[in-house]
Amino acid sequence: MKKLFILTILALFITGSAFGEFVKKLNVITTIFPLYDMAREVGGDKVEVTKLLPAGVEAHTFDPKAKDIVKINNGDVFVYTGEFMEPWAKDIFRGVSNSSLLIVDASKGVTLMKGNDPHIWLDLSYAKIMTDNIAKAFGQKDPANKDFYMANASAYKARLADLDQRFTSDLTSCKIKTIVYAGHFAFGYFAKRYGLAQVSPYKGFSPDAEPSPKSVAELINTLKSSGSKVIYYEELIDPKIARVISEETGVKMDLLNGGHNVSDDEMKSGITFLSIMEENLKKLRQGLQCQ
Repeated sequence: MKKLFILTILALFITGSAFGEFVKKLNVITTIFPLYDMAREVGGDKVEVTKLLPAGVEAHTFDPKAKDIVKINNGDVFVYTGEFMEPWAKDIFRGVSNSSLLIVDASKGVTLMKGNDPHIWLDLSYAKIMTDNIAKAFGQKDPANKDFYMANASAYKARLADLDQRFTSDLTSCKIKTIVYAGHFAFGYFAKRYGLAQVSPYKGFSPDAEPSPKSVAELINTLKSSGSKVIYYEELIDPKIARVISEETGVKMDLLNGGHNVSDDEMKSGITFLSIMEENLKKLRQGLQCQ
């Protein structure tokens, strides 16, 4: 009787029909918030997803610590955007000793623009490719649940496709076709996808870089000539340039969120990549005077 009981318990453990808490989930580490959110959507309750970037930290200033290497070494899957968004990832890879860790470059299959703008997820057609790359990696690491991951990815891509279509249709009718952005040049892929232009006073992605007075003056001239009543600024950085331009011209300041990372409060509120993009669409419709 005792032997039968032990065998029954073992069978239930293996099948996962009971004691589900003992079933090992995939340990997934991602770098930035969009990847974190995609991985959660694809993996569902079969993965444990960690975002390497601490809440509130600007992506381009991140400096990995020894504890981050340890965290990755203990993982099953590591997902990053690519060499241009996370140039520090190469240093992490040199410190990884876990030979079974599956490293996923989510930009695989994306046609990269010249100039190394790494913000590929803002083109929602590319966000679908990134989702596919994550789902394939999960299926490779956990073949027993491959169909589960693929089904979740298909459902999420359908939501991305719907939002992509709304961006395309809603932004076609805009009176203003230029996004005047007082932040770093982050919306290159987005602007190309949706038939817009973007101007920024910054020449690169370094958060320590300061735009020249000439660049700011040119941005003000572009703002005036476009007829825009809005100057957009980026998340998690003091919008001092936007503030100066707003005071100079009287236009409204508004956040256009690149989604790199979110704050603690936003995480607790349940913010998602899709909800960030929905809010961006709303603000662009207003600021670009769309019909």
